[in-house]
Amino acid sequence: MAFPSDRPRRLRRTPALRRLVAETRLHPADFILPVFVREGLSEPAPISSMPGVVQHTEATLLEAAEEARDLGLGGIMLFGIPAERDAQGSAGLDPQGILNRSIRAVKDRVGNDLPVMSDLCLDEFTDHGHCGVLDSSGSVDNDATLEIYAQMGVVQAESGADVVAPSGMMDGQVAVIRQALDEAGHQDIPILAYAAKYASAYYGPFRDAVDSQLQGDRRQYQMDAPNRTEAIREVELDLAEGADMVMVKPAAAYLDILREVAEISDVPVSAYQVSGEYALIEAAAANGWVDRQAVVMESLMAIRRAGATNVLTYYAAEAARWLR
Repeated sequence: MAFPSDRPRRLRRTPALRRLVAETRLHPADFILPVFVREGLSEPAPISSMPGVVQHTEATLLEAAEEARDLGLGGIMLFGIPAERDAQGSAGLDPQGILNRSIRAVKDRVGNDLPVMSDLCLDEFTDHGHCGVLDSSGSVDNDATLEIYAQMGVVQAESGADVVAPSGMMDGQVAVIRQALDEAGHQDIPILAYAAKYASAYYGPFRDAVDSQLQGDRRQYQMDAPNRTEAIREVELDLAEGADMVMVKPAAAYLDILREVAEISDVPVSAYQVSGEYALIEAAAANGWVDRQAVVMESLMAIRRAGATNVLTYYAAEAARWLR
């Protein structure tokens, strides 16, 4: 019999050989941990649809930040949940509001040892749950929202954020925030733009996490799932406006988009392993249907292999411990 001379499986024979030729590797610095801090809590509040994830108190937030620093994570992304909301999302602009004072507190605790990132959006702060202010017809007013985003960016930078991350998918948001930051003397603060953010059913559990007041949906400003070319256009616009990093969200169902974005981007590319992805893994693992650790690490590897420079994931701390 004629046997093949080319045998790729030679390099798969042992764990050490597989490790030697691995084309993609995971490291704690690849992971950014999203965290929720809720005003008025006296103890952490479990999020029922995201087992193992909590809404933090202002005190336990600092503990999570310290752990993230000690594990060598790439960063921590803060989401604030205020006690009171209004139509304008005023709490997001308040220097003493829950998000901005939490940025200061975390920054004071971890210094420059852990990048402190802040979500720049209105959805957690509005009583209607949309990412921007509404016009008389009930639609999100893009340009009026941009004015607020500019102010939010400056307040977050002055609170100590190392990176601001506009996630509302308003047209022109990167350019407006960049101009406001520069004019306020914060030209060194980078912008992580949610450049290709889809209106996804995978966000369901996140609504629990931030106690969303959303009325209707966000399809008028977040991307439509069938569209690929549009995602590239969105990314190119954000790059032209000065984005320092760009993001694809969600990750798992949009690996094709992530791959294409990574190929055209000349800045780092992030991907967000969103709440629904987390919940699906947790539910399957809880029923004994999958090996939880193996599936978590394989899912993170897939996102990195598709082209993500870093991954926002609720598994960040746990995955870092496994890697250690």
